[in-house]
Amino acid sequence: MFKNIVVGFDGSETSEVALRLACDLAQKYESEIHLVHTPQPHTVAFALGATTGYHAATTMPSTEEVKAAAEKLLNEGKVVAKACGQEITHAHMKRGDPAEEIVACADACGADLIVTGRRGLGGIGSLVLGSTTQKVNHLAKCACLSVV
Repeated sequence: MFKNIVVGFDGSETSEVALRLACDLAQKYESEIHLVHTPQPHTVAFALGATTGYHAATTMPSTEEVKAAAEKLLNEGKVVAKACGQEITHAHMKRGDPAEEIVACADACGADLIVTGRRGLGGIGSLVLGSTTQKVNHLAKCACLSVV
């Protein structure tokens, strides 16, 4: 049923739950898992120590710091998958809009399913459904599963 599963992963608790669920489905359907992370400099800045109320521009990370943080996050995703008895078939670090990059990855690999956390590390723009997940659901040409 699901040959290729794309998982949007930003390191949030809900994205980890999404990855665990994708691993469960991959085990059942013998699927390949494509882990997609699109680092956003503002979330990396806060991860590196910027605090609310402090001007994030003064602590914006360098390109190298963003890349290192993204690689670390993808490796953490691989550890989560391994703990679930699965392997990440492909890990993708993309630049750009997270939703558009997740959907582009799904299109490129012929995904049957995209799994995302309902709310991630993004801003407070959407109260019920995260803006990335909402946009993925709108743009995707395959089934989407939003995980709480």
